[in-house]
Amino acid sequence: GRHLTGVNWGRDLPEPQGVDIRKVQQGDPSPDGKGTLAIKRGIEVGHIFQLGRKYSEALHATVLDEQGKAVVMTMGCYGIGVSRVVAAAIEQNHDDKGIIWPEAIAPFQLALLPMNMHKSERLRDAVEALYAELAAVGIEVLLDDRKERAGVMFADMELIGIPHRIVLGERGLDKGMVEYKARRDANSQDIPLDGIVRYLQEKLG
Repeated sequence: GRHLTGVNWGRDLPEPQGVDIRKVQQGDPSPDGKGTLAIKRGIEVGHIFQLGRKYSEALHATVLDEQGKAVVMTMGCYGIGVSRVVAAAIEQNHDDKGIIWPEAIAPFQLALLPMNMHKSERLRDAVEALYAELAAVGIEVLLDDRKERAGVMFADMELIGIPHRIVLGERGLDKGMVEYKARRDANSQDIPLDGIVRYLQEKLG
């Protein structure tokens, strides 16, 4: 290479543009001059790739242009990351107890929790009848028929995050009532057993 001496910017060469280069920070002026920059967290849930003509040339994939001439097409592709959508939904909808599924993507609409169903044939019959009635009107139900304590069942359902929960036990059956709780609500309420299906239909729209 060569080295030149006695060269002056502006006289012998155009002056280069000088810029300050650093990592952008919260509150920096916006490049368009219309405000300040805000830094937010994000997650990539979809993507688009321009593939050019690499694959279309190999596949001899052509289209007709405006003059009716066959030309090799320019290809692109796009995709949605299903697992990333789930991760983003959970990140935006949770509390210290677990997931709070949005209604639209919840794995089940309702969790049905019978208390000690294995000890009572009467309760089992009532729970199975309620399950069948809910399923018949199109409500997606998770029936927790494990032989677990109430606290364990409640904690697991909070963790899983199903939007709605019904609890039915012997005492409730005697009164003709079930306990209903929405995952987003702090408190539960008693609903008549013979009206719970209609109540849920109205809740779920």
